[in-house]
Amino acid sequence: MRGRETNHDAATTALGALAWVMSEAPRAERFLSLTGIDPADLRARAGDPILLVQLLAHLEAYEPDLIACADALGLTPADLVAARTRLENP
Repeated sequence: MRGRETNHDAATTALGALAWVMSEAPRAERFLSLTGIDPADLRARAGDPILLVQLLAHLEAYEPDLIACADALGLTPADLVAARTRLENP
């Protein structure tokens, strides 16, 4: 995902990050608790750019998760930040 990405690429990256966050119960519970999103709302809004921006911002706020997520997805932390920026500024 080097260079300029599209909104579709950014959304795909963010969905991968969402899957990573939700793949471990303590991490998922932390995200849901800190954001106030309930599981039903998360399912309904999973593709919503606003939710995806919120998720990526959540990862940025806790560097260990940002780095671990990027590693798991084969990306750099900067790639995740760029995806958030792209979704915020289409």
